[in-house]
Amino acid sequence: MSPHLSADRPAAQPPRRGSVDALISQTRRLRGEVDAVRREAPVDEEDAHGRWQRALCNLALHQLNDLDAHLAELRDGPPEVPDAPAATAVTESAPAAPPQGSLLSRVGSAEWNLLTDEASWSGELYQILGRDAAAPPLTLDELPSVIVDEDRPMLTAMVTDCLIDAKPIDGEFRVVRPDGTVRTVHMMGEPVLDPDGSTASMWAVLRDVSELRRSQRVVGETRESLRLQRQVARTEHRLALELQEAVVPPWRGSLRFPRSGPGALDVAAHYLPSSTGAPIGGNWYDALELPGRETLLSVGDLTGHGVTVTSGMAMLLGALRGMAVAGTQPGQLLSWLNQLIDSTVQPALGSAVCCRYVPATRTLTWAQAGHPAPLLYRDGTGRALTAPDGVLLGATSGAVYGQAEESLRVGDLLLLHTEGLIPRHADAPHPDEAGDAGRTAAVRKLLDLAPRFGEARTAQDCVRVIVEEFGGAEREDDACVLIARIGS
Repeated sequence: MSPHLSADRPAAQPPRRGSVDALISQTRRLRGEVDAVRREAPVDEEDAHGRWQRALCNLALHQLNDLDAHLAELRDGPPEVPDAPAATAVTESAPAAPPQGSLLSRVGSAEWNLLTDEASWSGELYQILGRDAAAPPLTLDELPSVIVDEDRPMLTAMVTDCLIDAKPIDGEFRVVRPDGTVRTVHMMGEPVLDPDGSTASMWAVLRDVSELRRSQRVVGETRESLRLQRQVARTEHRLALELQEAVVPPWRGSLRFPRSGPGALDVAAHYLPSSTGAPIGGNWYDALELPGRETLLSVGDLTGHGVTVTSGMAMLLGALRGMAVAGTQPGQLLSWLNQLIDSTVQPALGSAVCCRYVPATRTLTWAQAGHPAPLLYRDGTGRALTAPDGVLLGATSGAVYGQAEESLRVGDLLLLHTEGLIPRHADAPHPDEAGDAGRTAAVRKLLDLAPRFGEARTAQDCVRVIVEEFGGAEREDDACVLIARIGS
């Protein structure tokens, strides 16, 4: 460092060693905790969130390592380093390079004398720039020769402002080392003034921040990747929701099927979204008036979430409606739906229940594909209908689906629902209850609503009871419920 600087500065007082030791201990403890978080981060390269978490931890470790080294230097005081040699002295005696990875291996210093045109570099600066320590240091005029072309104007402007206007230097530029590698260097410096106020020399501290900037770039890139993934997810969620609402529009109140005549059904339905923020799934409900005043009732669930699943649900529902209008009975209808799923490019699994209601005889013909059976409420009590045979749609080729009939009465109430209507944690009296036992508990909770359904005037009132009981519960999947009341 120039004598012009040291002459006017009081001697630095050493810090309290105990206080610095405490800071070092805290820094190292925090570094260990951050490293533990980094090791626990997901290693799947397809996981943008995991890459972002690891990159942030790496960046934090870089900075904590530097802080540890700075505090150690603060505690121990500056190392015993001989005065920086002049240009000719550097040629005669090369400074020893400090160990790789230490603080000094990343920080060097330099001074350029404007009066003698001499330059002096520390051995660390030779190491940062990858130059032979036996070679003379570069002058200010020669320094731009090792700078990346795009960064030269910035360096020139910083040096000019320092030498002419006595402004401090604080900026970064990229240097090309003799082996062709590029390093990013942060330079901080200031002019050294003569007694008359003119600039006599310039000194600077240069630090290799390549790894720090690389870590920051990784953080930035993974953050941008995560942002784009979230944007895509929001777009897909919106598209899936629009597609679902186009195919299964929300009902406002009860509907009548068929629209006129005796024995009509009072029908209402409701969709309950997932509380986890998961994309829209493949749940549907549907009621369709068929030729001969008959009515098709169906609910179903195609496994998965997102636009692909919602479009698959739309395809299934369209096929179901078309075949039902053509007169296909529920059992055969599910067989053909299974064949349709089996022949698609993207295999999937789904469950469904399809009911065909004939108002003239109040007869319900129905079939199911791995789906909860309809619940029948009569005279203040409820029961699940006995399910005919039927496996999940898409589970096996050539599946055959059984069919059942049920005679209904005026005032009877049918409840069709998808499996996610009652969350598993809500329907399991014991933590380990699952499978058939869990489904049985869910059915019991629905059947217990029979007295309240008996007091309801319309199917829509019954749907409100369902929403009041289960609409606020946390559910991992979305769900549908459809209620039909037999009219006179």
